Order: sequence, then structure tokens, then C-alpha cells
Amino acid sequence: MTRRPAPPLPPPKARRHLRETAALTQTQLASRVGVTPGTVRAWESGRTTPRGRKRDAYAKLLKTLADEETARRTTQTPHPESAPEADSAPEPTSGSESAPARKPLPHEPDPVPESAPESTLEPAPEPEPGPEPVPEARPAPVPLTPAQAFDALYEFGAPALVRQTYLLTGRREQAREAVERAFQAAWEHWPEVARDRDPVGWVRATAYEYALSPWQRLRPRHRRPEPPPADPGDRTLLNTLLRLPPRHRRTLVLYDGVGLDLPETAAETEASTPTAANRLLRAREAVAGRLPALADPQVLHRRLAELASNERLGAARPHAVRGDGERRARFWTRAAIAFTAALVGTTALTVRTAPTHYEPPVSPGQAVRGVPPRAAQGSLSDEELELRHKLRDQLQHGPERLSPRLE
Repeated sequence: MTRRPAPPLPPPKARRHLRETAALTQTQLASRVGVTPGTVRAWESGRTTPRGRKRDAYAKLLKTLADEETARRTTQTPHPESAPEADSAPEPTSGSESAPARKPLPHEPDPVPESAPESTLEPAPEPEPGPEPVPEARPAPVPLTPAQAFDALYEFGAPALVRQTYLLTGRREQAREAVERAFQAAWEHWPEVARDRDPVGWVRATAYEYALSPWQRLRPRHRRPEPPPADPGDRTLLNTLLRLPPRHRRTLVLYDGVGLDLPETAAETEASTPTAANRLLRAREAVAGRLPALADPQVLHRRLAELASNERLGAARPHAVRGDGERRARFWTRAAIAFTAALVGTTALTVRTAPTHYEPPVSPGQAVRGVPPRAAQGSLSDEELELRHKLRDQLQHGPERLSPRLE
């Protein structure tokens, strides 16, 4: 039985554009597809991909929105045949303003202007045919291997991503580690990242999420403070950024630091456009309240770039990052296999040793009274010696032992 192929979907940014063009909110679109608004937000940001029936319904709805947008553009754009003839006709000269020129009939030759010189009436000599130019053969581009493509992406985006992540965390080692972990995740999902329209954005979103994770506070490294920037102005700006809430700080760095537009910033932070705009305004107000000189967005953008560039933040080599990612993947794979084997063994042992029939519980014991206490070991008394001799002298078997008799 063959499985039919999944319907294609436009890129995440195109999905968001179609929804906003149709004037639909994420809640309205989620109700039409039958999912939650958070799921639609994840689809539009590219974090998850719909599957199964939800993918079919989502693709059908996006196709309907795209057809409506195409029809709306067609109705708004004037057809070239409906344009006035005066726009396409050449402007008449001063001598022909009174009467328009007559068009020649199909069987009549084209009219020759009277004022044209005789030299223009003679046919021009045809050029002699020469050898056709042979196009130069260009060498075909050599396709890159996955490792080479990953190394090129790392060398292009890693230095800038380390500086941007430093603005979010204020810690140099944490910024380097976040970027390396993000690239390791990209190498694990390389087929998906290689086909993405913005692979640097994919890595940037992963690095920011790792850097701003609340679990970072529990690490021993987070408890040891790092030396602040040497410049007092950079130190004040960095402290101001770290006082902002993580979401506001991330929105400010993406918009004023990286230079993304508002819809892209909203999509990367998994928020709506009005929410991203509100966070940006709140962050700018907080920065301007402590540093009035940075109230201008252009000045703020320049100062953020200077703060990130003043710190010497290097990145590891791409082959080292790939090697660490592969070793980490092998370790977790072996750990998962070992855990699965232990779980299977424990289950088998439980099934083997489990009772197969009902065993009634043992009744509780009852105290027996009237039994004399056991005497300690020692020499026998006279009565005990007499009783022992009497028992030894009598027969050990027979009815005489059971029948009572008088002495």
C-alpha cells in the first residue's frame, strides 16, 4: 500500500504574509484549521511542520488565500487593452494637429514621407555573413559536499552570531557555547537547514533560545561573574540590556541590533506583530530612560554594534564543532540504546518472576498459653532423674504404654 505524497506548503514567511493579507488573526486561522493559535504560531515561525490531516487542511486554506490574493491583484491592475488610445498613440506634430494621419490599407504599400532624403530610399547593403561567434564554454560549478556547505555557513554566520548572543547574555563563554550548540543542532538537521530560505536565521533562533533558557541559571558557571567591559559606556549599556526582560531584550537586539523588520522579528520571537511592536517600544523606553542619548534608534543601532564589536569574541573551527556534535550524537544514541536495553531486561525479569496463580496470604499467628517456660540447661533434679530411669525401664512399644494402670 503506497502512501500519497503530502501537499506542498509555502515557506513560513509566505504563510504569515497570506494570513495577514487576508486580514485573519492567528486565532481565526486556527479555528478554521482546527488547531490552537500556538500551533499556527509555530507553523508560521518554521519551528514545526504540520502533518497528516492538519497539513492537508492547512495547505488547502493557504491555497484558497493565495487564489483570493491573486484575484484581488488582477482586479486592481488595469488591463492593457482598456488603456486609452491617446496614451499609446504618438503625439501629433504641429502640422498635423488638424487632421489625423490615415492608416494604409492592407493592400497598399507603406507611405513614404515626402521630406525624406533620397539617400534614405535606397536599400542598405546587407552585411556579409561572417563566422558565428562560438560561446565560451564555462566550467560547470562543482557541487559542495554537506560538510563543505556547513563549514561555509559557519564561517559566514558564526562570528556575528557570537557577538549578537553576547548582547543577550552578557557572558562570553555562554555566547560561544550557545552558538556552537546551535550549529551542532543544524548539522544534525542539515537536510532541513540546507533547504531553508534563511539558514542563518534558523541557527540564530536556536542559539537565542539556548542562551536565554532559564536552566542556564542552575549551572555553576552562571554563578561566577565575568569581567565587565572596560569602557564605562559599554558597561552601562550592557547592564541596561541585562535588566530588560528576556523577550524585550531579544526583540530589541533583533530589530535594532541585527536589523530585521518588524514581521520577521515577530516571527522569530513567535509573537504577533502588534506584540513585537509593543515589546520593542517598551525596551526602547527602558533604555532611553537610563541612557537618554540612545533615544534615537539610529544611535542605538550604532552603539549596539560598537558594544558587540569591542569585545574580542572568537569562534571555534567548523570541523571542531562538527566533530563535537557527532560525538555528542553518538553518546546520546548509545545512552538511549543502553536505557532501552535496561528497560527491556527489567520488563522481561518482571514477567519471568511474576506469580502465575493466586497464593492465599498466610494467616496471622495466635498466642498459645499454658505452656511452661523452657528451662535452661543444667543438672537434673532427683525427680527428673527418677522419671528418666522409670521411662527407660518400661517398654517403649506396645499397648502397655498406652493403657493407664494404678501404682
